[in-house]
Amino acid sequence: MKGKRSNAWLYFFGALGGVLYGYDTGVISGAILFMKDELGLNAFTEGLVVSAILIGAIFGSGLSGRLTDRFGRRRAIMSAAVLYCIGGLGTALAPSTEYMVVFRIVLGLAVGCSTTIVPLYLSELAPKESRGALSSLNQLMITIGILVSYLINYAFSDAGAWRWMLGLALIPSIGLLIGIFFMPESPRWLLTKGKEKKARRVLSKMRGGERVDQEVKEIKEAEKQDQGGLKELLEPWVRPALIAGVGLAFLQQFIGTNTIIYYAPKTFTNVGFEDSAAILGTVGIGTVNVLMTLVAIRFIDRIGRKPLLLFGNAGMVISLIVLSFTNLFFGNTAGAAWTTVICLGVFIVVFAVSWGPIVWVMLPELFPLHVRGIGTGVSTLMLHAGNLIVTLSFPVLMEAMGISYLFLCYAAIGIAAFLFVFFKVTETKGKSLEEIEQDLRDKHGGITGTDTQPIER
Repeated sequence: MKGKRSNAWLYFFGALGGVLYGYDTGVISGAILFMKDELGLNAFTEGLVVSAILIGAIFGSGLSGRLTDRFGRRRAIMSAAVLYCIGGLGTALAPSTEYMVVFRIVLGLAVGCSTTIVPLYLSELAPKESRGALSSLNQLMITIGILVSYLINYAFSDAGAWRWMLGLALIPSIGLLIGIFFMPESPRWLLTKGKEKKARRVLSKMRGGERVDQEVKEIKEAEKQDQGGLKELLEPWVRPALIAGVGLAFLQQFIGTNTIIYYAPKTFTNVGFEDSAAILGTVGIGTVNVLMTLVAIRFIDRIGRKPLLLFGNAGMVISLIVLSFTNLFFGNTAGAAWTTVICLGVFIVVFAVSWGPIVWVMLPELFPLHVRGIGTGVSTLMLHAGNLIVTLSFPVLMEAMGISYLFLCYAAIGIAAFLFVFFKVTETKGKSLEEIEQDLRDKHGGITGTDTQPIER
């Protein structure tokens, strides 16, 4: 029992970066309503402040893959924690729009690093039979961070204290920085660096001494077959994993999820709610998000990744179509306003049990060991690029097209995502990371080094 409790704390601190990602991306939805006058924001600079974190996240994701493969998962998370501290303090004290944008980019660098490394780190620590649930802790922490940011926004909304809204991110930032000192390094990364004794100690602690020899053997066999780097990532046998990873990451954003996270208050005010009521409505969305992520953690290793993704697509598409037609035919009526609330709630429910946690679980699962860092990094980079495009385009498109036609476009993307999952994504439930890699080699003719023939077994 003591060992299990110890492991629980390890997984908690490993996933704590998700709280910061959720908080720093969610808090801006309320803070932006109150910082306009003090910083003199116009439509362009408002969009820049919101999206600056995503600009930094793109660079952070691009850099973090190679850094984590070279210096280790633990050191990379520690670097992200330092950036979170700097960015949180800087945004809270920013005297002008320029400083706000700069420190939001710093936060973005931290977000890019943590969203690449934390899922990878949790995936490599977790045993295969519960890897989906434990890796989903990252998404649970993200949803908790978003919910906390909404609660903080509501608590400070009467005073308009947006600096406190932003500055309170320092608390989990410091917690992550302290907690990561007590975390072990990934045993898989240790073995790639020839540190077998340390890897065995970590595995023994995480597994209670069970299956350590077998797991070390599997990791070593996978390591011998890999050649690592960008060249390996682009080889034909790895390409299906790269397509699946990039596709899942990009589509997760283009379904329209973060328009709800970032612009939920704006969406609610558009259909007739007052500012305070709109912010309170986002608290409800955040609460549903957390609760349904807990449901996903319970079932992800039972039902599987692919069935849940397909179910999520169907539910999101239906809710978006109903939302679109309701607002199209009933306009700014009380019925349309409450239908909007219900439809967005349904969207969040099905997203939280499917695309929310599963994409973060699958990204590090898909790639072979020596390209896991760079593969996850490239996929996460595309995730943040998609997020940036959607975030920047949403206000403009909503003004040009109206909420009804815009959400109908997101529904069409949801249908495309359904087809992509059906044809391009394979199930990873119940398999070790090494077994997933071997399946990839078997199906697509994986090769070793410069050999031109499939590996013989």
